[in-house]
Amino acid sequence: MRKLLLVTTSLVHSEWTATIVSCNLPFVEAYQGDGLTALADPSRRAIFEALRHGPCAVGELAQRFPISRPAVSQHLKVLKEAGLVVDHAAGTRRLYRIRPEGVAELRAYLDRMWNDALAAFAAAVEQQQSEEN
Repeated sequence: MRKLLLVTTSLVHSEWTATIVSCNLPFVEAYQGDGLTALADPSRRAIFEALRHGPCAVGELAQRFPISRPAVSQHLKVLKEAGLVVDHAAGTRRLYRIRPEGVAELRAYLDRMWNDALAAFAAAVEQQQSEEN
């Protein structure tokens, strides 16, 4: 576990002072592995959408977009950590493809959110109708 040292500063009597809050706060990577966050970036989303046509190497993807090859690699790394893509060796290249299970997990999450929203809407309509009668 990585530790985080948080130092706050404040202006007291015209002097800046620093206060150490804690040396033992755990570092939490809040968005690691989050498919929605991974797809929030427009370049990353475009790369992900390009993979829906089939497996592709980093170089091939880099030719399609106005970003560098290392940038494409970094975007693919984030998508992979989010569970949305997988890679495998094909000779000297690594081919990336969409991971169906990752997309299914994302869809299940969105379905749950949508179902909850519809249920809340239905309950609100029922309550409003019962108040009117």
